[in-house]
Amino acid sequence: MTGPLLAVDPTSGSSLLATFGALAVLVVVFAESGLLVVGFFLPGDTLLLPAGVLCAAGTGPGPHLSLWQVMVCAAVGAVAGAQLGFLLGRHGGRAALAHTGNPRLRSAAARGDALLRRYGYRKAIVLGRFVPLVRTVLSPVAGMLGVPTRTFTVWQIVGGVLWSQSLVLAGFWLGGAVPGIDHYLWALVGAVVVLSLLPLLLRGHGRSGDR
Repeated sequence: MTGPLLAVDPTSGSSLLATFGALAVLVVVFAESGLLVVGFFLPGDTLLLPAGVLCAAGTGPGPHLSLWQVMVCAAVGAVAGAQLGFLLGRHGGRAALAHTGNPRLRSAAARGDALLRRYGYRKAIVLGRFVPLVRTVLSPVAGMLGVPTRTFTVWQIVGGVLWSQSLVLAGFWLGGAVPGIDHYLWALVGAVVVLSLLPLLLRGHGRSGDR
């Protein structure tokens, strides 16, 4: 058992799903939804969509997952991870951020801060779920900024459920509508990465244009 576990790539959604199934969805989404440093490098979007595809896969080779298990694991991981990230941010998040030397992490935290201030708590908490990198730091940043616990909890549940379930169901639909798509998960993951980074790229282009 040690050999296969050591061969698992924790940054690869396909590798994690093949080895751990729905449990990978729970653990990765939990970490990616609010745990600074650790969750920052884990796949989120690139895990949920392929997981949905594998739920709809036929009887061919490869892992096959249960839709209800994946949906429950995705929702629980998204909600619990964000809530823990919020609590950690409120009780020591600034110190953790000050000690990190990762420029991408600092940049993502700044974007999360700007998102909360620009759009208000409720809208930013929901929209932030759909933006890579920001998704991981938004909960701790909300804790640092003193967002009311009730407000954060209600809207992070709304955003977490919308994000996680929509991606799983989109993958499930693709898996049923496109025969054999489970054989092209690498291409699908690549497309998800490009689409998920598009908001950040467009935002960066808009800033450079403003100058």
